[in-house]
Amino acid sequence: MFLTLYYLGALILILTVHEFSHAWMANRLGDPTAHREGRLTLNPLAHMDFLGTLMLFLVGIGWGKPVPVNPRNFEHPHRDEALTAFAGPLANLILAFLAAIPFSYLPEGNPVQIFGGAVLDLSLLLFIFNMLPFPPLDGSKFVRIFIPHRHQEKYETFLRKGMPYFIALMVADLYLFDRIFGQSFVWTAVSTVTFWLKAAILLIV
Repeated sequence: MFLTLYYLGALILILTVHEFSHAWMANRLGDPTAHREGRLTLNPLAHMDFLGTLMLFLVGIGWGKPVPVNPRNFEHPHRDEALTAFAGPLANLILAFLAAIPFSYLPEGNPVQIFGGAVLDLSLLLFIFNMLPFPPLDGSKFVRIFIPHRHQEKYETFLRKGMPYFIALMVADLYLFDRIFGQSFVWTAVSTVTFWLKAAILLIV
């Protein structure tokens, strides 16, 4: 039970920093929408989505309230929207590096060491998952910066209409592929990359 509480606390911290980073970057690049709506804060209550928070405490998996962004306020809309999207996952990666320090150097079983391990694991998992190039994940908006100008309109259509296909893929991956093939391909890939990235970070710190 105590381990679960550590992971719940870690997830609340990670989601808060993630959403705050989106708001900070958007405001920095000229869009004050999130700032005006009170999202430029590290107060977890400002970033908690009701259903996402409920799911967090019921099943241990949740999500934060999306940060409102108005690309028309950006000087370079495509680039700045991509940077705003990347700010959240990047914050997760930075948190993982910071959490690796107490996880590596404090005695095993120390409360701070346990919490550091939870932050490290979940930060990396959410970083990798959020960087998948499918809407509504942040990776889909970040990838846009690399899409040639002549394909931008088609990619915009993909961003608007692609979410149902991604949800269908995730449902099939978790409930259909797992029963047929004995594994979830998306989560297996995400977990594998997370494992190796964690190993690399622990070697560095």
